[in-house]
Amino acid sequence: MDLKQIEYILAIAEEHSITKAAEKLYITQSGLNQQLLKLETELGIQLFHRCKNDMQLTDAGKVYVEYGQRICFLKRVAYNIINDLAENKAGTLSIGLTPERGINMLMSIYPEFHQKFPNIKIEPAEITVRKQQIMINKGDLDIGFVTITEPDKTNDAYDHILYEDLLLAVPRSHPLAKNASAPGEPFTTIDLKEFRDEYFVLMFKDSTMRTLIDPLFEEAGFQPKILFETASNVTTRNMVKNNMACTLLVESYVQDIEDIAYFYLPQRPRWELCALHKKGYYLTNAAQCFISLAMRYFKEKSLETRTQSF
Repeated sequence: MDLKQIEYILAIAEEHSITKAAEKLYITQSGLNQQLLKLETELGIQLFHRCKNDMQLTDAGKVYVEYGQRICFLKRVAYNIINDLAENKAGTLSIGLTPERGINMLMSIYPEFHQKFPNIKIEPAEITVRKQQIMINKGDLDIGFVTITEPDKTNDAYDHILYEDLLLAVPRSHPLAKNASAPGEPFTTIDLKEFRDEYFVLMFKDSTMRTLIDPLFEEAGFQPKILFETASNVTTRNMVKNNMACTLLVESYVQDIEDIAYFYLPQRPRWELCALHKKGYYLTNAAQCFISLAMRYFKEKSLETRTQSF
């Protein structure tokens, strides 16, 4: 297998289109098509079913892609090990970040990381937890930072950073807000059943947070009246602040305690913040350093949030 040819076929398989793959690879469409035809002639079998606007892998194509991905992955591992042995501190580090606080972490730790590894190019991407898991598994991402519950974990490696409590957040104008603790005191506990008639703003249905949230409503015996679904914890908090709805929010997003009443739930639900990487994948010195800096940042931020809340 020729590595360049492998990259070509993987791009076509990912884009389901020679046109889009050629644009991604910065080569001409006709040149890419010729490379595909040449390879299929050499193999004596088609790798793709040709449809008008869709390229789907044949059985032979699926085999080629599976092993091609492994070859590219092993090449990447080999280069990472060699770069560390050479102590040249060069290369790239692709990092998956969940929206909002992920980029804040990157901006905070990057100066120190860059000082230690000035020739490492960081390639950050704000992407959902589930997409990070897919990319990590395929070897398309070096490390990711995810918040997750145990049932949503894959067979890759999850380095524990910290646990975060899930809180019920309601407007201070709500009648039951009088049961909340005063600002600066530990949160009191309240049953979600008390809010069966309220509107809620929640994270979108396919988010890993809903794996944690939805069973709580089932246990409380009602389906929430959902006013709005979003990918932003900040948005949910702001809607509560503006007296539009209630929400369930992780403790790291606690703010505006004069306008929002926060409660623990009796179950004390929580999720885990982890650094994610492919199981068995060689972590470069740069990757290990980045994870270490990120862990320190998140733990300090969590302590700061708790101090401000209590």
